[in-house]
Amino acid sequence: MAHHYPLQLNWTGNTLDGTYNRNATVTTAGKPPIAVSSAPEYTGDPARWNPEDLLGTALSTCHMLTFLALCAKAKVEIVGYEDHAEALLDTVDKVSRVTQVHLRPVIRVARGTSMAKVLDLFEKAHKYCFVANSVTCEAVLNPRVVEV
Repeated sequence: MAHHYPLQLNWTGNTLDGTYNRNATVTTAGKPPIAVSSAPEYTGDPARWNPEDLLGTALSTCHMLTFLALCAKAKVEIVGYEDHAEALLDTVDKVSRVTQVHLRPVIRVARGTSMAKVLDLFEKAHKYCFVANSVTCEAVLNPRVVEV
């Protein structure tokens, strides 16, 4: 069964102005608006989220949530997760695209937890992460597991 997640993107400006406004707002029912723009390298507002930020965020968040669900199902105790993700925008054959998203989470586990099991579930999460299955860029996974 398909699920729908509608959103509305609103922008106003004038593209005939060489320094036209790149700022827009994303809204959806019941959630706070997201202020978006292009990246600063493309004359966007550095204080706003840009597509590169949002793609990296979507992949990082989806992977984390899938990983946590797999851990819960496998009864593996995870007590903290802090990802230091990065999306890499590059030009290949004269076309700009996100070529990689690096996921570098610090995964905090209960003492005595099998590190091998945690890493196995982290790798499996990539297979089931719908965002990873939806993009063509390579997802580079570099977890760091920390016992507390």
